[in-house]
Amino acid sequence: MQAGMDRDQVMGVVKGHLAAELEVDIDSIDSGTRFKEDLDADSLDLYELVMEMEDRYGVKVSEEEAAELVSVGDVVEFVCSRAASG
Repeated sequence: MQAGMDRDQVMGVVKGHLAAELEVDIDSIDSGTRFKEDLDADSLDLYELVMEMEDRYGVKVSEEEAAELVSVGDVVEFVCSRAASG
């Protein structure tokens, strides 16, 4: 995990992943975008995003924590706080 990783970088990774996986316009995704309601993502889609974050940033996400990640901003905040402390 590199020091100084910022939210914009994580946001870019999350947006890129979601745009590719869900075939949505990357510009339609922001921190307030909700996975189920706005992107019609299912639990498998969210699981794949969590795996990507774990692999890329070395953070661990439990099932309980993943269930609380409702929006793009939730994931970015989670990754940034975990990566910074870990």
